[in-house]
Amino acid sequence: MGPEVGRTQEILNTSEDLPREEGDDETTNEVPRIQCGDGCDPQGLRDNSQFCLQRIHQGLVFYEKLLGSDIFTGEPSLLPDGPAGQLHASLLGLRQLLQPEGPHWETEQIPSPSPSQPWQRLLLRFKILRSLQAFGAVAARVFAHGAATLSPSGQRLTDGTQISLARQG
Repeated sequence: MGPEVGRTQEILNTSEDLPREEGDDETTNEVPRIQCGDGCDPQGLRDNSQFCLQRIHQGLVFYEKLLGSDIFTGEPSLLPDGPAGQLHASLLGLRQLLQPEGPHWETEQIPSPSPSQPWQRLLLRFKILRSLQAFGAVAARVFAHGAATLSPSGQRLTDGTQISLARQG
């Protein structure tokens, strides 16, 4: 197994079903997760929502790179106007919506996924989409809470986004 194949597996060597150890840096640092210290809780959003939004933005950049990699584009059966291409376009749009107009957020150095072997792609796609679904569910809760507290009518402003992420995953 070459180093590029190992790197792709290392990035996705997590499972949402398995408990994680606190000190397990290999899995917790690679795949973005919204955690308690990210300020996405109700009090953190009231105090300063920028840190939480930046964390969500970093996750969107991470998954956008994966969806644009050969894992999803390496086969002719995955057309750009298909579900994976639409999900990639949705993530790009969401990322652009979260990017502030002024100074741009510095995104952590996100490694580009290494080229994958054809036999790996199906498993990697499944793991990526499953991880994205979990990330999207937490991000949708953040937006739903923010919309409910900021909107006078209590409307959830992100319902369309939440539905499109759930359908694509």
